[in-house]
Amino acid sequence: MLDPSSSEEESEELVEEESGKEPLAPAAARLSPSRPGEGPGGGGGGAGGGGGSSGGLQPGGRGSGAARPASPSPSVASEKEKDELERLQREEEERKRKLQLYVFVMRCIAYPFNAKQPTDMARRQQKISKQQLQTIKDRFQAFLNGETQIVADEAFINAVQSYYEVFLKSDRVARMVQSGGCSANDSREVFKKHIEKRVRSLPEIDGLSKETVLSSWMAKFDAIYRGEEDPRKQQARMTASAASELILSKEQLYEMFQNILGIKKFEHQLLYNACQLDNPDEQAAQIRRELDGRLQMAEQIAKERKFPKFVSKEMENMYIEELKSSVNLLMANLESMPVSKGGSEFKLQKLKRSHNTSIIDMGEENENQLSKSDVVLSFSLEVVIMEVQGLKSLAPNRIVYCTMEVEGGEKLQTDQAEASKPTWGTQGDFTTTHALPAVKVKLFTESTGVLALEDKELGRVVLHPTPNSPKQSEWHKMTVSKNCPDQDLKIKLAVRMDKPQNMKHSGYLWAIGKNVWKRWKKRFFVLVQVSQYTFAMCSYREKKAEPQELLQLDGYTVDYTDPQPGLEGGRAFFNAVKEGDTVIFASDDEQDRILWVQAMYRATGQSHKPVPPTQVQKLNAKGGNVPQLDAPISQFYADRAQKHGMDEFISSNPCNFDHASLFEMVQRLTLDHRLNDSYSCLGWFSPGQVFVLDEYCARNGVRGCHRHLCYLRDLLERAENGAMIDPTLLHYSFAFCASHVHGNRPDGIGTVTVDEKERFEEIKERLRLLLENQITHFRYCFPFGRPEGALKATLSLLERVLMKDIVTPVPQEEVKTVIRKCLEQAALVNYTRLSEYAKIEENVGRLVTPAKKLEDTIRLAELVIEVLQQNEEHHAEAFAWWSDLMVEHAETFLSLFAVDMDAALEVQPPDTWDSFPLFQLLNDSLRSDYNLCNGKFHKHLQDLFAPLVVRYVDLMESSIAQSIHRGFERESWEPVNNGSGTSEDLFWKLDALQTFIRDLHWPEEEFGKHLEQRLKLMASDMIESCVKRTRIAFEVKLQKTSRSTDFRVPQSICTMFNVMVDAKAQSTKLCSMEMGQEHQYHSKIDELIEETVKEMITLLVAKFVTILEGVLAKLSRYDEGTLFSSFLSFTVKAASKYVDVPKPGMDVADAYVTFVRHSQDVLRDKVNEEMYIERLFDQWYTSSMNVVCTWLTDRMDLQLHIYQLKTLIRIVKKTYRDFRLQGVLDSTLNSKTYETIRNRLTVEEATASVSEGGGLQGITMKDSDEEDEEDD
Repeated sequence: MLDPSSSEEESEELVEEESGKEPLAPAAARLSPSRPGEGPGGGGGGAGGGGGSSGGLQPGGRGSGAARPASPSPSVASEKEKDELERLQREEEERKRKLQLYVFVMRCIAYPFNAKQPTDMARRQQKISKQQLQTIKDRFQAFLNGETQIVADEAFINAVQSYYEVFLKSDRVARMVQSGGCSANDSREVFKKHIEKRVRSLPEIDGLSKETVLSSWMAKFDAIYRGEEDPRKQQARMTASAASELILSKEQLYEMFQNILGIKKFEHQLLYNACQLDNPDEQAAQIRRELDGRLQMAEQIAKERKFPKFVSKEMENMYIEELKSSVNLLMANLESMPVSKGGSEFKLQKLKRSHNTSIIDMGEENENQLSKSDVVLSFSLEVVIMEVQGLKSLAPNRIVYCTMEVEGGEKLQTDQAEASKPTWGTQGDFTTTHALPAVKVKLFTESTGVLALEDKELGRVVLHPTPNSPKQSEWHKMTVSKNCPDQDLKIKLAVRMDKPQNMKHSGYLWAIGKNVWKRWKKRFFVLVQVSQYTFAMCSYREKKAEPQELLQLDGYTVDYTDPQPGLEGGRAFFNAVKEGDTVIFASDDEQDRILWVQAMYRATGQSHKPVPPTQVQKLNAKGGNVPQLDAPISQFYADRAQKHGMDEFISSNPCNFDHASLFEMVQRLTLDHRLNDSYSCLGWFSPGQVFVLDEYCARNGVRGCHRHLCYLRDLLERAENGAMIDPTLLHYSFAFCASHVHGNRPDGIGTVTVDEKERFEEIKERLRLLLENQITHFRYCFPFGRPEGALKATLSLLERVLMKDIVTPVPQEEVKTVIRKCLEQAALVNYTRLSEYAKIEENVGRLVTPAKKLEDTIRLAELVIEVLQQNEEHHAEAFAWWSDLMVEHAETFLSLFAVDMDAALEVQPPDTWDSFPLFQLLNDSLRSDYNLCNGKFHKHLQDLFAPLVVRYVDLMESSIAQSIHRGFERESWEPVNNGSGTSEDLFWKLDALQTFIRDLHWPEEEFGKHLEQRLKLMASDMIESCVKRTRIAFEVKLQKTSRSTDFRVPQSICTMFNVMVDAKAQSTKLCSMEMGQEHQYHSKIDELIEETVKEMITLLVAKFVTILEGVLAKLSRYDEGTLFSSFLSFTVKAASKYVDVPKPGMDVADAYVTFVRHSQDVLRDKVNEEMYIERLFDQWYTSSMNVVCTWLTDRMDLQLHIYQLKTLIRIVKKTYRDFRLQGVLDSTLNSKTYETIRNRLTVEEATASVSEGGGLQGITMKDSDEEDEEDD
């Protein structure tokens, strides 16, 4: 059978070799790539001769004879040739070593009996390469540029922008990708963690849960990450590439290790076929030979006392016992392998081998001797009856049928057929325990006679099939009775006899022995495997289930032999020899002999490998290359492998090799292969690789400690060179080695060599340095907390490495000291790299402006805060046990920043406030951190900025005071927002100052309270000044205005009122203390404002009263008894006789009413405080009425002139009505004063109407709609 993975190279090889022709020229003779010095030429042509040669040049071979150019320096040229030769020899040795190693690995894959492919290993994620990272960056950039079809809201775009800037563009991620430790899952998990906080901070939306938003965002992220790829194609590609993470077939494992060891396909095919890897019997036999060899080696070591150097002398005897015990365990594992499905269940009670008497109790001589009943076989037979020929005497319509039976079993019958067409194609299935069964087939015809009791037999045939019989259908002549007319009956039959799995070979042999088969006679032999370690040669007779005789092959050695004189029969001889016994066998042809010897060689477990005489002759013959046509295919493959120089690798004894160094090599190469595949493995082998390495170690006795020490060394080398290695994996191997070196027997091995202990101590120190370095560079070794849990595992491993032995825990203070030292260095590393990144360092030695330096420091502060936040977010959990050290680390980190910050602040010019954003930035971050709030750096920051804040407040106070003074001097009192320009500026400045100081969030409570108190007091003082200056301006303004009814309330008067309103509103905000001194400043300034407003209202009302008094003064001229009054009356009467003289009109009353209404409208429209308007109107109305009442009271004894009466009625009525419309309450309107006035005027009106005879011209104190309409 060819290797399942045969290729075109294989077929080319076959064609080339089967042709049987070789080039005749000696110079062009083919050389084996593994035997470079055998021929004079250097040719390595052909697909089969390539091997490890390069350009046809063989190490040790001369050139092809072509002239070479003369060398100017022969010595140099010869040196180069020598170096080249040495290099080629080294390469050739390496190639041979790998080929030999591949043979051992192939055997482990072909017939594993110790290990299985683990199914519980964590699946590794696809890793991101540099090209993929760039592609991912481009996809996210395209999304941010709006070049994709993915719809997203602003919050998601901001999250992606932040992720792109912080994660994807980070040099730490690029380094992680380079180390092979960044998987697609890592980038997804970082984004998920990144958005969780953002989503939680979003406002709640009815009907939309935060989980829904999260899953929606993650789906969009996946869409961006995937780009335009079809997810189905990606899935298919993932499935194909994920094969290495799953359980692999043997063919896949062969292919993997061909790649690992650099084995060519045709070399694999040669080795596969020559080693008979598809033959489990051959592989089991190879294992038995190896185990016997290991037992012999153990005995030899014990005999010669050639022990490795152990830590104590007592371990030498233990070492021998461990060697034997390990072989014993392998034997038990091999014994537990099933021999056949449903075959004999016989198992040896104790393992019995001829060579291992030192470890296994043999017991009685015949304790494990097989009995005949132990080797009963079970055969399946298929009998197919096709057709019969030669039925001539029967009528065509006569019914015929056949029966079949295996002697001792049931009888089966075919369907009925007509004699004219006797065909069936019927199959009968039988099971028998006979090695040589008798199969009887009979032909019947139905009897037509009435008295016939049974059908008539026409003929029969008896066959004796064996498993080696032909499987196809054949014609057989039937035996017929003498009186049967049809004497030439033939039947076409196929008899197939399947070989049970525990039957390894069968056939006819001649045999003679001393204790069994004592006569030279041809018998039917079967080689039976009863268990993995028990085989028997059994001879059978026909129709017998049990063997006639049997020979248990334990301890026998089989080999080819020459024909024995005196023995007639048989052509090709071989024998089985044991101390005191020889059994001679002979077959009828050479091929059968080779097959028998191979099968028995596998069964005996002997170390000597029989070589067929034909092969020996072929090797000895000069140029003899005629293929042996009678040799089996396995011999052909063996010859072919020998021709290609592979024979030395196949036939080499595994016990003669240093498997420790070979395993070291294969493990190192496997790790290289694993780290370069498409998975982020972090040093973990795939299940298939673990399986092969486990099997190799078990089968070849590689010590567990050696295996893990080599693994640790390889992992450390790669970790030191920047590869990402899982600390859990390092921990596992280290714990195993530590346990072994300290005598804890993790794998049952109690011996500890000096070499193991020394290597362990060396690796322990290397590992400690690596771990300390990784903790020092934790931000760069484990960026963004990835791989997940790796930093925590690193700290755990460090604790384990610091232990002096495996039971005494290391004192916590000692661990703390180491981690503290690492984190102190980490602070320096992180800050150095950060400042380099921020390009602060390049400013050194150059002239940099203070403003630029401050800008750089603020940028650096932002980065410092970002680093602290990332440490908290991604690394704090790992350092949870050492949280106080992380606080120290942060303080150290900040103290380094403090140096640069102090330097930048020192060069700032005095009385500049550009540095406050730096304080706010740092303070906002620090005060929200429980551990760093009011810590060492925070206090330093406060000490640095406290004088600046005090100075800033002092200067602001002085500036505001000056602006008030200058502002009021130049104030135009034009309305600006809620007040005047000066007041608005004042209140804005006070508010801005308080907001600024409040936004500083001064962390130290006492100083914070002091600042607040200071600012509230300042605001109170400033507002007080503003109020007083406004009051003065108000009075001055009023004094300058007209006193007649022409007076109109100016805009500035309203603005001043508004300033008071605004001052009151602002004082509530600017002057009240939130706690402690219950509004003391606020109440003080409130009282002042109230008092001032009262005064201003009083002044304005006084102004209005003055105008009313002026009107009344005009009316006083008409008082009864005055000269002016008499003169006026006389003049009017006299003139009226000649002309139509107009009587005194209502001009004065109308002018006053207009003034009142205009003033009311202006005040109502321009003053912002309703309450002040109402107070003003109340006071104005009351004062007006009081003045009128007083005026009337003074004229109690006089009758009012008709003109006075009419004017007063108009003024009083309109005043009453207008103030009622302005919302003055009835209680105020209908005061006693008003009633007094009303009554007086009503009486006067009555008197006038009588005396004047209707001279009032419709003016009356009575309410009337007509008058209202007239007024309007």
